[in-house]
Amino acid sequence: MTPVYAFKGQRVALFGLGGSGLATARALKAGGADVVSWDDNEGARTKALAEGLAVVDLAQADFLNFVALILAPGVPLTHPEPHWTVKRAQVADIPVIGDIELFCLERARLAPDAPFVAITGTNGKSTTTALIAHMMKVAGFDVQMGGNIGTAILSLAPPASDRVHVIECSSYQIDLAPSLSPSVGILLNVTPDHLERHGVMENYAAVKERLVAKADHAIIGVDDDWCCAIAQRLKLPVTISVERILPHGYSYEDGFILRNGARAFDLNGIGSLRGAHNGQNAAAAIAAAGALGVDDATILRGLKSFPGLAHRMEQVGRVGSVLFINDSKATNADATEKALLAIPRDIFWICGGVPKEGGIAPLAPLFGRVRAAFLIGQASEDFAKTLGPVPHRFCSDLDTAVQHATQAAQESGAEAPVVLLSPACASFDQYRNFELRGAHFRALVEQLPGFRPMAEV
Repeated sequence: MTPVYAFKGQRVALFGLGGSGLATARALKAGGADVVSWDDNEGARTKALAEGLAVVDLAQADFLNFVALILAPGVPLTHPEPHWTVKRAQVADIPVIGDIELFCLERARLAPDAPFVAITGTNGKSTTTALIAHMMKVAGFDVQMGGNIGTAILSLAPPASDRVHVIECSSYQIDLAPSLSPSVGILLNVTPDHLERHGVMENYAAVKERLVAKADHAIIGVDDDWCCAIAQRLKLPVTISVERILPHGYSYEDGFILRNGARAFDLNGIGSLRGAHNGQNAAAAIAAAGALGVDDATILRGLKSFPGLAHRMEQVGRVGSVLFINDSKATNADATEKALLAIPRDIFWICGGVPKEGGIAPLAPLFGRVRAAFLIGQASEDFAKTLGPVPHRFCSDLDTAVQHATQAAQESGAEAPVVLLSPACASFDQYRNFELRGAHFRALVEQLPGFRPMAEV
């Protein structure tokens, strides 16, 4: 835990008692603050009470008695309209902040120069975060990884000069962290997302920009117009691109990361970093590790040993020559496009679930890579129409799809067939979340006769 002493002896209001909210309340209490917490969910309130936290209906509280409102990141700050607690905080003229800001305040008090890498972007931030953390561990550092990727930032060990914090930040979290100034700030990309929270793209991009604006070292992907404009406004950021070769900065070409136009790191054969999208992630991670003083040989060891993230192009293992990849995190066509682009041919594609707007029509130019599709869930009928001449089979569930896809791949005669779960759909018709869907796929594959995990391949 990172105890937060910024409000020692003072009264603060906290709204939102989910995982990060509870961690925040604990950290504030450990630092001597008088924390008054509330959540609309009775179960969350019961859990907080069981931990000895003060739970008080903030609707009945006088906000003039508080010095700050600590807000859970999922609670609306500005759009579609400010949450009622935010409105009351504004009337009382007290700051509205989140757990990332509390960490920044504690870092400024304890160890202002403590290594702190913050990562954001519409896509790719989790893989980049995990890759940087892995590289820094390979380099021998005490690494604390968390934020939006899983572990709440205040549940991690406190900042220290010999400890590296690698933190994934969502736009919601950045919006609540006005003093965010990491050692290394990474902005991968900005594409339309979360507009229900930010209103318009200009607001969303402006929030993302805050993460790199005050960073000691800013690393920015420049393959979209929003990030290009941000890079131009900042002084001497490190730039990365997978769409063109940059004479200064990091680029991706034919499986290689180029530094200042020259090949520097070979990603070919690293299954956890397949595809150009992972080229962007790797380039950002390499630049970050370099900024923290890690040498090229150590970076390369980190790249080669990176296991990847569960449910994100996760190589589960092989049965004979058939490779099984779990990409359950691909809940829309954009995400599945990256998976299809990463595998040039002989894909036995398991897809379907609760479809997103537009379905898989945008993927039609990549259908030539698909030997056969195996359809599950609500989207089956619509996907079948879109697939047209691509061989496809209706499967009642994932169990059936794995069975038929495996058989088809084994009988195909292909040299390196791939059974790919990349649904391009939400999971809610059959699973509570994409993690459960991916875990079920993994379990089914591991039960196949002749299965070999990647460590044995």
